Amino acid sequence: MLKTVEGVYQNGQIELAELPQDVSDYAQVLVTFLEPGRVNPEKLRQLIDQLETIAGIQQGFEELDAGQTRPLGDFIEEMQQKYGISG
Repeated sequence: MLKTVEGVYQNGQIELAELPQDVSDYAQVLVTFLEPGRVNPEKLRQLIDQLETIAGIQQGFEELDAGQTRPLGDFIEEMQQKYGISG
């Protein structure tokens, strides 16, 4: 599972903007430090969305490899809800 959460580093501590769901009390993380004032918040949100999309695709391949499938209509409905698209 790959989950990207925005946060800030201050005084040796990392504070997350939101608590990630479906993450146990102990999890490996990768931390990327961004240059202050150099990252457009809108572009950062787009990057986070892209990372989560890549993670979703990977999860789909893992489910497919494990023989776990679901109806295509369920997937389409989920994507429409996630991206605010009306069908």
